[in-house]
Amino acid sequence: MQTFDPRTLSTPVYEALQELRNHNSNDNSRLKEQKSQAVELYTYLATWGMMRLKAEEQALSQKGKQDVVKKYFECLQLLSSVKDLAGNKGLDSLKQLKADDYLGLTGLGLNLAQEFSFWANAIYHDVKGDA
Repeated sequence: MQTFDPRTLSTPVYEALQELRNHNSNDNSRLKEQKSQAVELYTYLATWGMMRLKAEEQALSQKGKQDVVKKYFECLQLLSSVKDLAGNKGLDSLKQLKADDYLGLTGLGLNLAQEFSFWANAIYHDVKGDA
């Protein structure tokens, strides 16, 4: 019997947001966009769904927000073992999933989005203002 380790979700999210923060530490407007997007992921996903979020990744004009959505799908791919979620084939991968698999992935995705929201507030604690 394998025990679930809650760090399974937290660790990749923490590392992804920390990497984005460190990479853009001198660009306060981009940090604001990253924080805002990470906090809003859950609401967007719960309202519009996984396929729309993936489509939105390509449409986002603000690079900070796009960075976070890309990292989100990288983390989701890592945790779910669903191939080609991150990158340009992600929407096709989502469309090809069976209904049960898509719903299960959405459940995992919602939990992952909650982690993004939590860690955004922790990692970007000193970033103030709206994006």
